[in-house]
Amino acid sequence: MNDLHATRLNLLAGGTDACTEMERAIGIAQSPACRHVFTRTLFDEARRQVAGSAPQSRLAGLAFTAKDLFDIEGQPTPAGSMVLSHAPAAKADAVAVARLRAAGSVLTGRTNMTEFAFSGVGVNPHHGTPANASDAATPRIPGGSSSGAAVSVATGAAFIGLGSDTGGSIRIPAALNGIVGFKSTARLVPAQGALPLSTTLDTVCAMTRSVRDAITAHEVLAARRVTAGAASLGAYRLAVVKNVFLDGIEPAVARAFEDAMQTLRDGGARIEEIELPELAQLQAINATGGFSAAESYAWHRLLLERSGAGYDPRVVQRILKGATMKAHEYIDLVHARHDWITRVEAALSPFDAVLSPTVPITAPAIASVAPGAERDDEFFRINALLLRNPSIVNMLDGCAISLPCHAAGELPVGLMLWHAALHDDAVLAVALQAEKALQKQ
Repeated sequence: MNDLHATRLNLLAGGTDACTEMERAIGIAQSPACRHVFTRTLFDEARRQVAGSAPQSRLAGLAFTAKDLFDIEGQPTPAGSMVLSHAPAAKADAVAVARLRAAGSVLTGRTNMTEFAFSGVGVNPHHGTPANASDAATPRIPGGSSSGAAVSVATGAAFIGLGSDTGGSIRIPAALNGIVGFKSTARLVPAQGALPLSTTLDTVCAMTRSVRDAITAHEVLAARRVTAGAASLGAYRLAVVKNVFLDGIEPAVARAFEDAMQTLRDGGARIEEIELPELAQLQAINATGGFSAAESYAWHRLLLERSGAGYDPRVVQRILKGATMKAHEYIDLVHARHDWITRVEAALSPFDAVLSPTVPITAPAIASVAPGAERDDEFFRINALLLRNPSIVNMLDGCAISLPCHAAGELPVGLMLWHAALHDDAVLAVALQAEKALQKQ
């Protein structure tokens, strides 16, 4: 499947045209592979817009999708819920949506998500759960919360899946579907017009088919240029954190990760194993509930009083954990995080990027975590495993990218390259070279 860059070059060479590419994307979007992917489609509007698009534009009239928590002018913003399905229409596009449109991309629809973005699994009891693109035989979870956005990219229904990442909501579905997901440093992309989960941790970002497409999408969303030179893998000093990130790792993930490390070493990478003892402190730091619970409860409390019965019970359970946090506990949390970030940044300062499995498991069957109280224990177990590794980067206020590292024919496994805040360009530069090496194996 061609990425955005290759397709745009083909457009400029006259080998295809934007209308043909849009019809191809819409055809996939309407196929069984995209069942439950969209909460609202904009196919007719997309056809009209693409007819007047210019192939010379940055995104060349090619399709993108937007997670259901982004404002789109003239539409309500339900964020995967039913309780906001009849909310007042947005008066303007979210900044991220507007920037993608201005760069020439064409929006084909709003994508399904975990209700209010509060889970890494991707299950939605209101709109159905889109099946992972990697396994036609067994419907598997797509990962969340940007579930539909991931499947839209993985199936070929879109070149860019606009989403958000608060604890891994871009990187988890990217890893499980075998695509690329880049979480930038949060402050680089405006969140205006995106319904919040945690104003401290939320990051507006995207999923794509390649690292070079991830760079393009980020440049558009952040309105900045990435400096990612062409240095070889050997030019970078890389680390693997041995504690926490590799705990409880599934054999298939362990094998793919070890093979990827060997491939990168064979390509000249200098990889050092390190310990981060600071990771053991996160449980105590978040003991009173953490940012997502407190900040989501502050946003949802009045809506819960009016319409709580219409929420996904699993989401309510997580939001209500924020109801008991006291003001001094929240302030203590802010200070503890700041101190923790300072110490972790110092430990990582000798390295250009850190390597970890994005998540420690492959995608389980949807049936094992489908809505139902009898499956809640398994749902929360899987959710905790999926969030564990990527959420560390959000707590760090860092940046990270997930790219595929599994062998052909196996369930997707993601390799996460990450670092502290504002190391985005270095992480992307290493990712370009890592992707090149992994694609040769």
